[in-house]
Amino acid sequence: MCVRMAWGSGVALLVALLTAADQATMGRLPESSTEVAASLNDLEASFPPALPPRFVTDNSSVVTAQTGSTALVPCVIHNIGDGMISWIRRKDYHLLTVGLTTYTGDERYQAIHVQNSEDWTLQIKFVQQRDAGLYECQVSSHPPISIFIELKVVEARAEISGPSEKYLKLGSLLRLVCTLKQSPEPPVYVFWYHNNRMVNYDNDRGINVTSELAAKTSSLVIASATRDHSGNYSCVPNNAQPASTVVHILNGENPAAMQTGGRGLSWLHCPSLLLLIASLVASSSSLSSRPCLLITTVKDL
Repeated sequence: MCVRMAWGSGVALLVALLTAADQATMGRLPESSTEVAASLNDLEASFPPALPPRFVTDNSSVVTAQTGSTALVPCVIHNIGDGMISWIRRKDYHLLTVGLTTYTGDERYQAIHVQNSEDWTLQIKFVQQRDAGLYECQVSSHPPISIFIELKVVEARAEISGPSEKYLKLGSLLRLVCTLKQSPEPPVYVFWYHNNRMVNYDNDRGINVTSELAAKTSSLVIASATRDHSGNYSCVPNNAQPASTVVHILNGENPAAMQTGGRGLSWLHCPSLLLLIASLVASSSSLSSRPCLLITTVKDL
C-alpha cells in the first residue's frame, strides 16, 4: 500500500514539472505578428547586402596579338554573384559566348574560366587580321554593365640591318644582325640560311650563329669571309615573316662596278648618250623619207 502511494506521488510530480516547463516555453513565444516581423528583420540584419559587380579589367584596354597566334582577351570581375558573362564582337554585334557556351559557328572562339575564379577570358585561336576590333564583356546584372577591349592584330616580321646588298673584301668580318619587328612575343627559334642550306650549326665552315630569343634578336658572324660565303642569307624566325640579304665577297673588284640595282634612269643625265640617240633618230628619219622621194619621181615620169 505504501509502495503504490509513493509511485503515484512520483508520477504526479513528473507531470507537474513537464507542465511547468511547457508553460515557460510558451511564455517566450511572440504574442503578435509584429514581434514575428521584428525577429525576421533582426535575422536579415545579420547578413550584409550583396555588393554590385565590379570590373577589375580596365575599360578600353588594348591587347596585341600577331597573326597565327592565340589571342587572350581578358575580363576579370568581382562580385559577379548570379550574373552571367557574355562576349560580343562589336563590329557586327555578333554574340560569341554566354558563360562557357559558344554561340558562334567559328570554333576559334571560346570562353576560358576556372571554377570559382573571377576571370572570364575570351580565347581566339589562329588570329587573323579580320579579328581585329572591339570586343564587349557584358555582365547580366540589373542593369547590365560592360567594358570594351580592343584587339590589335599585327604581322610580325624579321629585319636584317643594313642595305639589302652588302659588299665586303675577301677576308673581312661579316656580321648580320636580325631583329623581330611588331612581335608581341619572342620566337621559339631563329634559323639562318645561306642560299638553301641551314647554317646554324656550321661552325666548321666559319659560321657562328647566336640568338637572344628574349631580346628578339639573332646574329650571324663570319670572322674571315671567303668567296664561298657569297650569296643569299635569310633570317627565318618561327613566328614572323623572314628577311633576306645578299652578300658579295670581292677579291679586288670595284663594288660600284658590281652594283646592278638602284640605277633607275640615271643614264638620261649623260649628254653624249643623248647626242648619240638624237643622231640615230635623225638618220633613221632621213632613210625612211627616201622611198617616198623615189615614188614621187616615178609618178612624175
